[in-house]
Amino acid sequence: METWNTLKEIQPRITDLLVKTLEKDRLAHAYLFEGSRGTGKRVVALHLAKSFFCENVNGSDPCLECTNCRRIESGNHPDIHMIEPDGLSIKKHQVDHLQKEFSYRGVESAKKVYIVEHANLMTIGAANSILKFLEEPATLTLAVLLTEQGSNVLPTIHSRSQHLAFSPLSRAVFLDKLVTSGNSSVISSLLASLTTSYDEALQLLEGDWIAQARSVVIQLMEELYARPTQVLFTLQEKWLPLFKEKPQIEIGLDMILLWLRDLLFSKVEKVDSLTYIDQIDLLQQQALTSSQDTISKKMSDVLLAKRHLVANVNPQLLMEKLLLNILEG
Repeated sequence: METWNTLKEIQPRITDLLVKTLEKDRLAHAYLFEGSRGTGKRVVALHLAKSFFCENVNGSDPCLECTNCRRIESGNHPDIHMIEPDGLSIKKHQVDHLQKEFSYRGVESAKKVYIVEHANLMTIGAANSILKFLEEPATLTLAVLLTEQGSNVLPTIHSRSQHLAFSPLSRAVFLDKLVTSGNSSVISSLLASLTTSYDEALQLLEGDWIAQARSVVIQLMEELYARPTQVLFTLQEKWLPLFKEKPQIEIGLDMILLWLRDLLFSKVEKVDSLTYIDQIDLLQQQALTSSQDTISKKMSDVLLAKRHLVANVNPQLLMEKLLLNILEG
């Protein structure tokens, strides 16, 4: 279970600021957490909520044992409301529903917290509606907006929130932590490229899924260059049964993107930066037959597929189109 001390290892500057704010009882009514995936935004937001709700808080530290702390940890606290994109965006009706919920007294106390994931994906209508909370905050309300793209959040929301920028985590430190914990250097290298969240890495390590996923991605990428007529068969027989849920498909697309990035690194002889550290020979062989422009085009195709995935496109059609685009490139 996270504490402010363990979070300090991930984001020391952010943690110090929030701890001092809590100790002085000067918590802002709204925060905008900006940072890349895996930098701990959501974890810090939930721990801040524990300090906000805890029945036995000691300075800044929640007790982690009271009813409120346990409910937040299990993800079922009735007075914490999460808003996530509905399809490609967060829509006005989602914020309207939040307003309705906030018109009622809190279930456990007068306090309420709402956390907005991917705040940059709010429609104009949703963003304008949420300004009502930010402009007229209730005394015991805490808002935390999370985003990877702060520049796409309305300036009016910026001005009414305390903006905290989360720093990218050191890949080298994270990689060393994974290897020290007993994981192979091959899997650790992949995990350190996919995320900088140790909790997320542990989730990916459950079972043998990440190792199987890595093998399938390598097979697909090898066939795209050496046996293109086999690609769609491998998609049907190996990819689709393994990458079933949207989060798994997104990770798979990230793994393909990392392979293409390794191709670019191979082109410019930056082999020390590779993710697929045991595939140097294959990567260098493929790099010889690929221009940097071609590889960049293929990476753009993967990024486009990731955007379509958010829009609930059929996974099989999405992957077939992506692989054909890569072949044509």
